[in-house]
Amino acid sequence: MPNIETDQERHEARLRKLSFRAWRRGFKEADIILGNFADDMMTQMSAEELDIFEALLEVPDQDLYGWIIQREPTPVEWQSEIMNKLNQYYKIAYTKI
Repeated sequence: MPNIETDQERHEARLRKLSFRAWRRGFKEADIILGNFADDMMTQMSAEELDIFEALLEVPDQDLYGWIIQREPTPVEWQSEIMNKLNQYYKIAYTKI
C-alpha cells in the first residue's frame, strides 16, 4: 500500500524544514532572529508568506541581517510584509536568549 502524505503532513514537514534552516544559518545573530521568528510566526503565515520567508532564507546572511536590522535598506524586490515583520521582530529577538 503506498504511503499517501496528507496536505497537513506536507505543511508540517515544510514548517520543520524552514525552522531548521532559520535556526542554522551559521551566523549567530541571524540564527537568533530568524529561528525565533520562525518558531513564533510561521504557524500564522499563509502559504504565500511562507514562500516569501523561504525565499528570504536563500539570501546571504550578511545581506539579510543588514536588511533586518535596517543597517541597509531592503532592496525593492525583497520588500514585503514578512520583511516588515522581521524588521520589527529583531527588536525583541535578543530578549529570548
